[in-house]
Amino acid sequence: MTNTVKTTCPYCGVGCGVLASVAADGRVEIKGDPEHPANFGRLCSKGAALADTLDMDDRLLYPEIHNKRVSWLDAISHVASRFSEIIQQHGPDAVAFYVSGQLLTEDYYVANKLMKGFIGSANIDTNSRLCMASSVAGHKRAFGADCVPCSYEDLERAKLIVLVGSNAAWCHPVLYQRISKAKKDNPDLQIVVVDPRRTDTCDIADLHLAIKPGSDTALFNGLLLYLDDNDERNHAFVTACTEGIDAAIKCARTGIADLVSVSQICDVPIEKIEKFYRLFARTERVVTVYSQGVNQWSFGTDKVNSIINCHLLTGRIGRPGMGPFSFTGQPNAMGGREVGGLANQLAAHIDIENDVLRPKVQQFWQAPRIASRQGHKAVQMFDAIARGEIKAVWIMATNPAVSLPDAGKVRYALAQCEFVVVSDCVQNTDTLAYAHVRLPALGWGEKDGTVTNSERRISRQRPFLPEPGEARSDWWIVTEIARCLGFAAQFPYVNAAQIFREHALLSTIDNQGKRDFDLGAWSSLTEDEYDCLVPTQWPVSSQYPNGTKRMFTDGKFFTSSGKARFVAIEPRCSATALSTQFPLILNSGRIRDQWHTMTRTGKSAKLSTHINEPLVVVHPDDVQRFALSDGALAEVQSAWGKVIMRVSQSNAQRAGEIFLPMHWNGQFTRQGCADTVINPNVDPISGQPEFKHTPVMLAPYHASWHGFMLSRRRLVMPELAYWSLSRGDGFWRYQIAGQQFPDVWEEWSRQLLCSKGDAINWIEYHDRGAKRYRAARLQGGQLESCLFISPTRQLPERSWLESLFGQSILSDQECRSLLVGKPVTAQADPGKIVCACYQVGLNQIRNAIETQDLQSVEAIGKALRAGTNCGSCIPELHHLLKKHQTVSEP
Repeated sequence: MTNTVKTTCPYCGVGCGVLASVAADGRVEIKGDPEHPANFGRLCSKGAALADTLDMDDRLLYPEIHNKRVSWLDAISHVASRFSEIIQQHGPDAVAFYVSGQLLTEDYYVANKLMKGFIGSANIDTNSRLCMASSVAGHKRAFGADCVPCSYEDLERAKLIVLVGSNAAWCHPVLYQRISKAKKDNPDLQIVVVDPRRTDTCDIADLHLAIKPGSDTALFNGLLLYLDDNDERNHAFVTACTEGIDAAIKCARTGIADLVSVSQICDVPIEKIEKFYRLFARTERVVTVYSQGVNQWSFGTDKVNSIINCHLLTGRIGRPGMGPFSFTGQPNAMGGREVGGLANQLAAHIDIENDVLRPKVQQFWQAPRIASRQGHKAVQMFDAIARGEIKAVWIMATNPAVSLPDAGKVRYALAQCEFVVVSDCVQNTDTLAYAHVRLPALGWGEKDGTVTNSERRISRQRPFLPEPGEARSDWWIVTEIARCLGFAAQFPYVNAAQIFREHALLSTIDNQGKRDFDLGAWSSLTEDEYDCLVPTQWPVSSQYPNGTKRMFTDGKFFTSSGKARFVAIEPRCSATALSTQFPLILNSGRIRDQWHTMTRTGKSAKLSTHINEPLVVVHPDDVQRFALSDGALAEVQSAWGKVIMRVSQSNAQRAGEIFLPMHWNGQFTRQGCADTVINPNVDPISGQPEFKHTPVMLAPYHASWHGFMLSRRRLVMPELAYWSLSRGDGFWRYQIAGQQFPDVWEEWSRQLLCSKGDAINWIEYHDRGAKRYRAARLQGGQLESCLFISPTRQLPERSWLESLFGQSILSDQECRSLLVGKPVTAQADPGKIVCACYQVGLNQIRNAIETQDLQSVEAIGKALRAGTNCGSCIPELHHLLKKHQTVSEP
């Protein structure tokens, strides 16, 4: 019998509904929930592959102190005792919590309550600081509250969608598919993409503005002036519902003289600038979507407000099909904001400096003390740890040794920190290496609670798997430590519903519609009612018991005057300038099939095929300028560090700028952690780091030898100049390179691929003159592992060798062909995987297009199934069709 549970995807802020079915034999099937209003059954490649990530490999299942298993009682007592000692000796600000948008709202609530109300410090911040803090600050400056005004429904109702700094096709694929479908259903819908890179999102764009990085404020200041000069000001709305327009217009004019100056600053032809401005001016229903390309700057808050200003001037907010819309990065970044999981918030959208409400929160919590000033934000927190000011840090469900900028300094901070506690569901991350105490937490499919997506929609995340080992909910772990610290009466929680009710009740304190966040209608839910909650957009109050689709419909805002504020924006430069030493702009971000630091997605073979190695995307002019080669290794160096990555040449990149994926780390590569080279400068208002602009230098990396390994086992890697690791179907895939040749390849390879005492069948080939070496290990008639080494990058294609790991027993002919690296009978190489869902390769698609005369994505789907499941590969299929059609033209 199969049991199906409605839950929510654990990846991005889209908040897709998922149907998880568990068969009697334990197999899990994942489908999109057709009834969930965020996705209506759609899932992206990552969501569709969730079942691949639920195994127990590398799970942290028991508490550990100094790498030794202990009981929960001992672990909790030890953590509470050390915290108490440090607080007594150095004060509450010597302790910090660094939490995560991967936590459920109930986990977040309890952690924030313990830190701010009982330890008495605001030193709790979240990795959500890295993705949405500038949007939060921009909302608060303009609206008086951190409130997203739009709904996903507005994407279908808009006549113009402007995507700014948002590669939605890769980072929010389900919303991208909704936009794409809306355009098919309504050909009048216009799409404008504002992004220095020509990403897959541009596949549906009517206009792409490849602006100079960081010039967004000039673009939108120019738009503000254009709208005002062309009588597009909504006088009634501006007069009745806003303030500060004159100062904003005056400030914009100091930096923008005319369209020519906008064109020059943005490095975009004036015809394109004028076309965009005209479209925006003449289209009433405009949604401006923005994401990390706007937020992740040292002036990201100003970028956000420059966008909001244009919507306020035209009154395009609070009505269907219009408004500024932040696409959130994490599944519960908004839930964390709701409970106060940022160092500058208290709880329930109450500022920490609010002298009127802070005592009421303290009374509500029955707290002995309460933080009265802001704590350290993410980057500042680890700076304080490095200085020795913070003596103890508890890290929950995140990997800051990889994800924070200037990652080398973060690792230094953790290495010398007096007491490091890490709660996680996995056993090995770069951060866990520094933990004195490891606490096993539940993972997705085991946890019970709520998350809030980008449109303010609260959804349930329900368990459908048993709790493994001694892993526990994050809220349970925090609660037990709070009790051990002496606060048992104030932390009486026995289930997630109890915490949620308290969270909802706190939102009503002195509210009466004065604050945007209100869950009053849910403050007395029973356990059954909580379990049956349907996805609903807050506020959920007595006035709006069924939730609220769209904010500011009445033209009233949450500022002291009740009016929205225009913010005067002065264009600013990046915190770090280019130089002769570092002449290139480095931009970092996500790729299509991976998530954050690959703790979950790195387990999936399907998700490790599209891009399986850390890469640096470089324009052809810069490939030539810096003597690089497409597919070769290159060093990327900044003032903060150095990485080695594979060069990927692309015309989609502007010359003078490069792109690095953010995901790789010490578990999957030796020198490919992008944040090692990222500058640590932050927005002074939001505290969000500048991930989108770091000056760097590129240089070829000259390895003496290159190679690859395939192995059924995950290997303990020796000290090599370069290696990267990715999951295959039944094997692990290694790319390797080195400066020094081993003294004896035969000994080196056996030490790496064989275990002592193994009965093995070993075959090898060594051409010492040509410096080529190949070896394979057979076990029980199967290919267990193989190694191929060359002085150049000329190595066999991997596809046939990889397919052998699916064989129960190799044939004699296959064994004879092993060291050749290809079968005796020619076999088509599928090429680089384009469709992760059905593992369809580039060569297969090209061949089908040519031989079957395929003219559309639908035809490709019918022939090969590519693009028929999640749709994430559809932009790439369009690109291949266009390229073929261009080549075929006479």
